[in-house]
Amino acid sequence: MSAPIVLILAAGQGTRMRSSTPKVLHELCGRPMVLWPVTAALRAGAARVVVVDSPARALDGMLPDGVELVVQPQSNGTGGAVAAAMAELASGSGSGLDPAAPVVVLSGDVPLVSPEAIAALLDAHNAGGAAATMATTILEDPSGYGRVVRDSEGEIERVVETKAHGDSTQAERDIREVNTGIFVFAAHTLRGVLPRLTADNRQGELYLPQVLALLRSDGAAVAAHVVDDERLVLGVNDRVALARVRSLAQGAIHERHMLAGVSIVDPQATVIDVDVEIGRDTVIEPFTTIRGAARIGCECTIRHSYLVDCVLEDGVRVGPFAYLRPGTVLRSGSKVGTFVEVKNSDIGSGAKVPHLSYLGDADVGEGSNLGAATITANYDGRAKHRTTVGRGVRTGVDTTLVAPVSVGDGAFTGAGSIITEDVPPGALGIARERQTNIEGYSERGDRPR
Repeated sequence: MSAPIVLILAAGQGTRMRSSTPKVLHELCGRPMVLWPVTAALRAGAARVVVVDSPARALDGMLPDGVELVVQPQSNGTGGAVAAAMAELASGSGSGLDPAAPVVVLSGDVPLVSPEAIAALLDAHNAGGAAATMATTILEDPSGYGRVVRDSEGEIERVVETKAHGDSTQAERDIREVNTGIFVFAAHTLRGVLPRLTADNRQGELYLPQVLALLRSDGAAVAAHVVDDERLVLGVNDRVALARVRSLAQGAIHERHMLAGVSIVDPQATVIDVDVEIGRDTVIEPFTTIRGAARIGCECTIRHSYLVDCVLEDGVRVGPFAYLRPGTVLRSGSKVGTFVEVKNSDIGSGAKVPHLSYLGDADVGEGSNLGAATITANYDGRAKHRTTVGRGVRTGVDTTLVAPVSVGDGAFTGAGSIITEDVPPGALGIARERQTNIEGYSERGDRPR
């Protein structure tokens, strides 16, 4: 069997989202919604993945290397989107296309479809020998979905849309088996029937499910593959549905990490993006958020903190109330503690930044201990500069390091110092006014009241 070609329909604007952002670009656990089915298609071994966009080309630059973008010239429905994609595949860029290759059609707003679900649909299609196979599922509340109408023999007859009241009867709306928007066809079959689609509905659109009725009228077999796990084929049409799908996706992410040996103390109070990597025996305590492509090693502890696009090696401790921003690297055994913010900095092995500090654009050597309220002043109003702290350094509380500046190995700073010049190795850097005590000040009449 030829490797499948996967078409992902992403041109719909999603006006029910009430947003200037195209529906399929709304974020879902750290990844734009449309990239979920794209990723599934790639992992399912698709020979080609083609995403159909609107003329605004909102997806330009968003797709992984090798994924093709096709523009649907006008907003004329799912049938028009597939016709645009098939025309592109049949053009010069699609020369040599195997006419018997299976064409899988996915929707950019059905994000939780898995590689396994795609493979199961292809297996059912090949085993059944049908001209087309549609993935369906049974929903307790089918509102908003096209209903699957079967004949007296139980065979697929047609799909009835329910966008407008006149599109369907009450009996049809009572059907709970729904069209998921996921199909598989042979390429030559699909290309042959697409020109026969008609916009005979209130929206004036070409509906892809009409292909099934046309194939039936030609005497061809149309099959249904019922997906038992409805979560895999839930669509997103508004922010309520997006929140529901996000909850399911987040639950699956948590389950994957926990089965791999990560302790998530309270999954209901933890947010972890889909591309985050976490090592075994790491403990994620409640009210922690880990975003982007963060990588966390083994035997770490994260307490009530916010992490974005950072790297934590083995045995790191973070929080509570830490904020690790992009570009942060915490080497093995290091600690970033309470109310500490770190950005674009490398914290060496065994180094400690226990509390109330900000490190931006800094390199901290192994075994150093930065006292409370240690600050790197990394911005001079025009450019960012780096601070270098050597190995085994001890800074006193309330030290400000004004970049560019370096503190040598084994050096110290005095509490309350503003360090603007390099501190040599082993030295003590102090930069503050000498203390003056004014006797009897509390009894003076000119003191502040």
